[in-house]
Amino acid sequence: MTTAEVAAYLRLKERTVYEMASRGQIPCTRATGKLLFPRRLVDRWLEAHTDVPGARVAAPPPIYAGSSDPLLEWALRACDSGLAVLARGSADGLERLARGEAALAGIHLLDAQTRTYNVEAIRRALPFPDVVSIRLCAREQGLLVAAGNPLGLSGIEDVARVNARVALRPEGAGSRLLLDVLCARAGIAPDALETVARPAQTQGDLAALIASGEADAGIGVRAAAVGAGLGFVPLGIVEPFDVVMRRRDYFEPPVQALMRFLLDPAFAETAERLGGYDIAEAGRVVLNA
Repeated sequence: MTTAEVAAYLRLKERTVYEMASRGQIPCTRATGKLLFPRRLVDRWLEAHTDVPGARVAAPPPIYAGSSDPLLEWALRACDSGLAVLARGSADGLERLARGEAALAGIHLLDAQTRTYNVEAIRRALPFPDVVSIRLCAREQGLLVAAGNPLGLSGIEDVARVNARVALRPEGAGSRLLLDVLCARAGIAPDALETVARPAQTQGDLAALIASGEADAGIGVRAAAVGAGLGFVPLGIVEPFDVVMRRRDYFEPPVQALMRFLLDPAFAETAERLGGYDIAEAGRVVLNA
């Protein structure tokens, strides 16, 4: 919807809608250069602000959804959070959080226009007035390759030049979006890459495809390469990785168990052992809407 249409839909003045959008109080996008308001998210936003007398909004199931990350998945187990892991990409995690199908989502979503991570994606995807985003770590992304880097790959240009077989993460995964951005910067059409048919749902799946010889390369984290005995080609990319939840769920035992564990020496030791992690900002509040 346009500003005029959403103003009529909500029975507000257009100026009020503009002010709400500028303060991040209503879901909107500027992807086309002008303000647009996805009707589905506006409806969810209205539902989230609706008082239901005598009723309590159902708690989400104890599920972590979103990006696959070796350190986080280990931490969720080690701290006995009780959260099941459903890692199918950052965008999927935000969608499940918006639908009330997960308590926690992990994301690393690069906004190609602002070249910033996560906050814009959260504001576009989540209609809730009580969103909290916590920094888990910064992590190194690069090319996972076979041990010894037999094709001599040094960047995405080499991948295209030698027709290396690329294992892709699913649509909406942060690593998939990063690949698209890298291709755009190099002037390479993403569909010009030779890709394998089977998508890699997790970082472990990506490493397994390369270790088995089904693929030659893929965008992933250093920790996945180290854990599988693969080669890793740095691309100079260190990205923030955040966990997102509703404020009401931040105070629940599963999330609190994880937040406390971020201060445990075992967390720092494991981050060092896995490789490619910087946890200096672990636990920092990035967004408290």
